[in-house]
Amino acid sequence: MCIRDRYQRRVRGTISKMELSPLTAISPVDGRYQRATSSLRPYFSEFGLIKHRVEVELRWLEWLGAHPQVGEVGSLSGSSSEWISKVMSEFSVQDAEQLKQIEKKTNHDVKAVEYWIKDKIAVDAPALVAVTEFVHFGCTSEDINNLSYGLMLLRARDEVLLPQMKSLVDSIAELGLKLADCPMMCRTHGQTASPSTMGKELAVLASRLHRQLQQLSQVEILGKFNGAVGNYNAALSAYPDIDWQSTNQGFVESLGLAFNPCTTQIEPHDYVAEVFDAIARFNTVLLDFDRDMWGYISLNYFKLMRVEGEVGSSTMPHKVNPIDFENSEGNLGIANALLNHLSAKLPISRWQRDLTDSTVFRNLGVGLAHSVISYSATARGLSKVEANRGVMEAELDRNWELLAEPIQTVMRRYGVSGAYEQLKDLTRGERMTPEKIRGFIATQGDNLPPQAIEYLMALEPKGYVGAAEQIARQVCAEILGRE
Repeated sequence: MCIRDRYQRRVRGTISKMELSPLTAISPVDGRYQRATSSLRPYFSEFGLIKHRVEVELRWLEWLGAHPQVGEVGSLSGSSSEWISKVMSEFSVQDAEQLKQIEKKTNHDVKAVEYWIKDKIAVDAPALVAVTEFVHFGCTSEDINNLSYGLMLLRARDEVLLPQMKSLVDSIAELGLKLADCPMMCRTHGQTASPSTMGKELAVLASRLHRQLQQLSQVEILGKFNGAVGNYNAALSAYPDIDWQSTNQGFVESLGLAFNPCTTQIEPHDYVAEVFDAIARFNTVLLDFDRDMWGYISLNYFKLMRVEGEVGSSTMPHKVNPIDFENSEGNLGIANALLNHLSAKLPISRWQRDLTDSTVFRNLGVGLAHSVISYSATARGLSKVEANRGVMEAELDRNWELLAEPIQTVMRRYGVSGAYEQLKDLTRGERMTPEKIRGFIATQGDNLPPQAIEYLMALEPKGYVGAAEQIARQVCAEILGRE
């Protein structure tokens, strides 16, 4: 055996013995970044999906037991209800592993849930043995799946995503308030432009993010529970006198979901697209923020605080890099690629249903995981920056040509002919000094009243910020609930 063959044999042997861990995971979501994404595991892991399926199946059994026209089930005893609650609250990885063993035989994941519950009842809940055939009664697999995924998305949105997003927006708004009065030179087309304050420019991004956050929080998470093709066929065949639409609407809404009354076999997933589109818009604005912060750091408007022990370059010892904003930007790109694919794919299904959504739904949490990685990275980046007010003021003081705008505007107010053109001839492409600007103002004594001359003579670039400070304070205070 040649050396290469022996080496490849050893590598294959090592790989076959690898157990899943952050070091051996294929995806960085469960590897390098697992600490940032661990909050999503209870919702979007295989365990999380199974746990939610078990919850839906057992809640449906309870619902049938409370229905006066389903006498065969009857009102469940207190001990039976307690058992159901205990199974849901204490559902473990070991339980999920048992269920996966059943799935190996059935080759059907939802049917395996039904069988696992029936087995569990046979062993632990003798009072429910007589009603085991009402587990999964009148259901198709997609009834269970769509409610499970709906609950996963609802809970992850409300318990993980929205709090992290809000915390990030609040951090930007807090920084906006802190820097509301910090003058800075703007850049349009990458070139010098009229001044603002850093706080107001942060307020713009905080406001945009806040708006997308509000829209995401208002998306209705829908659920359907109407059988194999959406018509309650099976349920009506067994209990034709029951108003199944009303009954099942009540069940869906009891879970905290909004009821979709008109579907095929599947809930059409339009709401998933709405959720993901809202998150993608938030991510797009955040990417804009990351790039702006990267640029401001490059201009030395913000300085990066050194972290003891960190290395910025393997060869350049002096480096302190904006790596957190870069990390966030990269992960936002991956997140939006996935979110956009899911929002474009999931609403499309052939006729009454095809299975292409099933494998796509397995990736429901991946784009969200890359999103929360980004949120953590941006928050970490914000914690390391400090405004360099002196640099911003010094840059303004080197660019007195910025005052061409207010001078020509005041001149136009008082009817001075060709005001814009005069300032254009004086300043376009030229570096102005205080002496040149004030010298020009002095020539306007015959055209402008004394108070206008006095105002313009006293004006400096760092003071020409308009209502920037007021806007920053108002917008950031509203976001933070301090109106």
